[in-house]
Amino acid sequence: MSLSTNTQIGLIAGLLLAIAGIVGGFGGFVLALILGAIGLAIGRWLDGDLDLSELSERSGLSGRGRDKVR
Repeated sequence: MSLSTNTQIGLIAGLLLAIAGIVGGFGGFVLALILGAIGLAIGRWLDGDLDLSELSERSGLSGRGRDKVR
C-alpha cells in the first residue's frame, strides 16, 4: 500500500496554496507558488529526474548545441 499517491500530493499542495492565499493574500499565494516550484525542481534534481545540463542546452544558455553560422 502506497503512503501517498500523486492525487493526494496534488490535493495537499492545492490546499496549502489556498491557505497561503487566504492568509497572505495574493502576494502570499505567489510566494508560496514560487517556493513550491523551487522545491519541486530541487526534489526532482536530487531524485535524478531533472538534468540541469539538458535544460540549459535546450534554452540556449550554455552556447552549445547550436550552429554558429552567420
